[in-house]
Amino acid sequence: MSRLFRAYGEMCANHPWEVIVAVVTLTTCFLTLEKQVTSPKKPPVCVGCYEEPFQAADMVLMTVIRCLAILYSYHQFRHLQNIGSKYILGIAGLFVVFSSFVFTSTLLNILNVDLVDLKDALFFFLLLIDLSKAATLAQFALTASNTEEISKQIARGMSVLGPSLTLDTIVETLVIGVGTLSGVRRLEMLSYFACVSAIVNYVIFMTFYPACLSLMFELAKISNFYGENQHLVKKKLLEENDKGNPALQRVKLIMSFGLLVVHVHSRWSVNEDFKSSINNNKEAVNCSDDTTFYGFVMKQFVISADHIVILILLLTLMVKFIFFESKDHLKEQLEHDVLLEIKRDIQKKKHIRTTSINAEAQTEGFSPEVFEFEDGVNDRDTDVPRSLQLCLEIYRTEEGAKDLADKEIMMLVDTKHIPAYNLEKAVRNPERGVKIRRKILANQMKLNAAFINMPYKNYDYGKIIGACCENVVGYVPVPLGVAGPLLLDDRLYYIPMATTEGCLVASTNRGCRALEKTGIKSRIVSDGMTRGPVVRFPSITRASEATVWLKHEENFKKIKDRFDSTSRFARLTKLSTHIAGRYLFIRFIAQTGDAMGMNMISKGTELALTCIQTHFDDMEILSLSGNVCTDKKSAAINWLEGRGKSVVCEATIPSNIVHSVLKSSTAALVDLNISKNLVGSAMAGSIGGFNAHAANIVTAIFIATGQDAAQNVASSNCITLMEPCGEKGDDLLISCTMPSIEIGTVGGGTVLPAQTACLDMLGVKGPHMENPGANAKQLAKIVCGAVLAGELSLMAALASGHLVKSHLKYNRSYSAKDTPMEMSIACRT
Repeated sequence: MSRLFRAYGEMCANHPWEVIVAVVTLTTCFLTLEKQVTSPKKPPVCVGCYEEPFQAADMVLMTVIRCLAILYSYHQFRHLQNIGSKYILGIAGLFVVFSSFVFTSTLLNILNVDLVDLKDALFFFLLLIDLSKAATLAQFALTASNTEEISKQIARGMSVLGPSLTLDTIVETLVIGVGTLSGVRRLEMLSYFACVSAIVNYVIFMTFYPACLSLMFELAKISNFYGENQHLVKKKLLEENDKGNPALQRVKLIMSFGLLVVHVHSRWSVNEDFKSSINNNKEAVNCSDDTTFYGFVMKQFVISADHIVILILLLTLMVKFIFFESKDHLKEQLEHDVLLEIKRDIQKKKHIRTTSINAEAQTEGFSPEVFEFEDGVNDRDTDVPRSLQLCLEIYRTEEGAKDLADKEIMMLVDTKHIPAYNLEKAVRNPERGVKIRRKILANQMKLNAAFINMPYKNYDYGKIIGACCENVVGYVPVPLGVAGPLLLDDRLYYIPMATTEGCLVASTNRGCRALEKTGIKSRIVSDGMTRGPVVRFPSITRASEATVWLKHEENFKKIKDRFDSTSRFARLTKLSTHIAGRYLFIRFIAQTGDAMGMNMISKGTELALTCIQTHFDDMEILSLSGNVCTDKKSAAINWLEGRGKSVVCEATIPSNIVHSVLKSSTAALVDLNISKNLVGSAMAGSIGGFNAHAANIVTAIFIATGQDAAQNVASSNCITLMEPCGEKGDDLLISCTMPSIEIGTVGGGTVLPAQTACLDMLGVKGPHMENPGANAKQLAKIVCGAVLAGELSLMAALASGHLVKSHLKYNRSYSAKDTPMEMSIACRT
């Protein structure tokens, strides 16, 4: 049964416009239906003809019922307000308004009810309506984390609420319907009102309401604003789901069957007597009641005791609900905060005890990280934030902003008391700080839709704050592929490559296959990160004197001692000077261990300059970087003198592999390499760009291993050389020379979990314990070897004419009939 209601609910949620139009059309038909059928059971005796005792009793009874209806409605709306979401309150109000409209149109046009009885019908409607089910279904929808989940959550709510609501409606209608068999005209009329009310509520809840929920949430994206209380909502929904009692359901089914038998038997047996009674009373006259609309309106201006009681009650409850409920709600929240504070203190003490107990039982080599998440006031969505002054007092305490609600922190950011860039530190929870920053941007720039597909949860922001990124709003997942195995220096490697360019990993993988028999040999020819400050002298005479002074070995030793004192790993190896008028550019070259070394060498350079300044007090330090380093810019000095790791790789590919795997020939590859990589690059005036696509492989590995992606400018400097070799001259000798690979295995993005995993795949994670710098050098060799494999594959594809075919067909979004496996196979051809 639940599956049927789930499918029905998903249909309503996925086609909201169709359902709403159908319900509105049907309602319009009710309104425009001609009154051709008169009420069969209405006797001709009017209310005005009752005897006085019956009139008094009827007035007292109806006044009590009306007051109960108002009180019950007030109770339901107050309960909805305590849930803490204004959206549920508004949705419930919409449900009541539309249901009452359909109920009224049904009574007036289908049952042919007089206007004098309409007020009683409406109060019975309010008395029997149940907003708790509507609120529960809205809560199901509000638990959706994105717009795609809204229809699924509504369908889930219908599967939970639909069966029980259907059974309850049947039982309620049959029980109340017994009153229609009483023979008492007033009781029969009220029973009819109640039955129609129950049926209308059920029909609207099962049709119009889920469609309206789906449409409203998709247009307004309300679920994003309610996300903070999802854990509370889900807890309530689990309780709702567990309310079903099989024994009670069976009792209701038996009761429904019994009541149905009673109705059928009673109506069948009294049908003839009822018809005769109607015929005998045809001539009765309604002596005093005016049932026209004008008469009904005029009677409402006659003030009676029951009208005064109802009016006073209604006004009192409206004033209390509008003006006083918010204050009561705020008081309850403040009391709730105190209780949460006490509970948090208890949990902290419990956590300390638990940690100390577990510490004794930990096994060697296992040290899991512990992350604490505050679930109390931090995650609540406060409809009424505390005052600015109170929030400031709390913020300035030892605990800081972590005890403030998100809206209160946003208020402090808006009033410049908390810098937006410092949210993580202020709330002492990096992920919560990121969440609040997203909310601020979403409110200011209307970015709700953009943030839906931008993840931010379950990321270790503690490792990037103050190290890798600022003003964080999430993270961008990038596809990660592996090429290999690559045989480099008699060892196999699988190369991690993070890229969004189709065919790149597959192409590099084909190059690895071509090299798996003979492998690649690699060598590091130099290692030295550079920093080139610019200084200025009063004249060219002083600038030239400084140049000569720096070239003396004993002066270099003084500078080296000062430089090396700044780090355990930084070791100054060389100085080069470049004079331009009275400007002097000093290029410091130093080994930096396993770190890429920019920060390390900058610190040493700064201290070394103070050493030089003690001998040349008229030297003016203009900048720590004078662009002769050269960092992240195309420069001939990096190409000629090198920067970082200078690597050369070489491989020999037998002719049979060239034909079978690369689908080409040695002569064609050598000819293409000369004309494209050498002559073509020279004609373009290239600096270090004598290759086919070295930057592709370098950048993909850099992103995967946490390097500075902008340093692919110098790191991609590469010259690819090919020549025939072997006894017959049909084997292929290929080499790649890369003089400026700026790379490291510690610091920067290498500390991030995913990037650390990629370094671990290559066996170069972190610093080398025995030989500092060995891991960074090995990673540079791997990059150069992967570039060689990529160069080999692409050049072969160009020589055989496969490149354009594969990229036009597969380097795009493929259709449903094309599978990723087909794409991968084609890219390797």
